[in-house]
Amino acid sequence: MTKRMTDQTHICPTGFTLKVIGGRWKVPILYLLFARPHRFAELRRGLSGVTEKMLTQQLRELEEDGVVQRRVYDQVPPKVEYSLTGYGETLKPVIMAISSWGVEHGPGMEGDPEGTFCGPRPSEVDAPLKG
Repeated sequence: MTKRMTDQTHICPTGFTLKVIGGRWKVPILYLLFARPHRFAELRRGLSGVTEKMLTQQLRELEEDGVVQRRVYDQVPPKVEYSLTGYGETLKPVIMAISSWGVEHGPGMEGDPEGTFCGPRPSEVDAPLKG
């Protein structure tokens, strides 16, 4: 457990979970990484409106929490790739359950199970992303 997590040991399990995935861009980042590893620029292109600074911050927090790993390849130009850890993979059913709840109960989502998501639709998570 990381220092960031141990600082929060007094909160309930639900609060702990929300602390790990809370943040404007964390769930959309996770959606992209559920499909496959991504380079920083790919994540930025896939997340409309995120700033470089905010993406860096959210990725660092996910990395500190053990959810995401950053792999630096020894090559020129430098290549850095982000992927989920085994621990991060355990969040997939949690995020998918939250998405399903949103589809069922979100305003304007009735009858549209493939409604507006903050990342790939649930049906696309196990399929490679296009582009």
